[in-house]
Amino acid sequence: MLAAPCGWWQSHQGQAKGRGATLGRTMEFFAEVDHYLQNFDLTNGINILRLICGLFFIPHIYAKFFVPEALGFFVAAKFRPPAAWMYTACVIETFLAIGLIFAILPVIAGALGFVHLLVAGGAVWKVTKGKWLWNIGGYEYCLFWAICCLIVAMYYAGLG
Repeated sequence: MLAAPCGWWQSHQGQAKGRGATLGRTMEFFAEVDHYLQNFDLTNGINILRLICGLFFIPHIYAKFFVPEALGFFVAAKFRPPAAWMYTACVIETFLAIGLIFAILPVIAGALGFVHLLVAGGAVWKVTKGKWLWNIGGYEYCLFWAICCLIVAMYYAGLG
């Protein structure tokens, strides 16, 4: 009967077991990545809706920094102080965009997007004196977008 040599053989057996554990962790990592990438599967309608809800915030964020009329809206809506409210809205929209685009806490992002856009729709209603159609400055678009965010929140909460 041959005895296994001590030292080298035993140390390499430990490394082999370590490699197996590393391979297992690597496979778990790729399984998590694959699961996360399902959030960007464009054959799934809820992903398209969630992405649209998030991506549509990007031009609004941009406008708050580079379009002077954006501050004029906050003045007309009688937000006091208007610049502070505009930048607050910008911060909120940035978090909403990130959350919705990357599916990070989508229930919270969708619900907060719903509330945020209802407030925006109310401000648009106030400024435009109740105009409905978005193409003439009405609140129709804000309400539609808010409902879309609510649908996203409901879906990820298991209600849809």
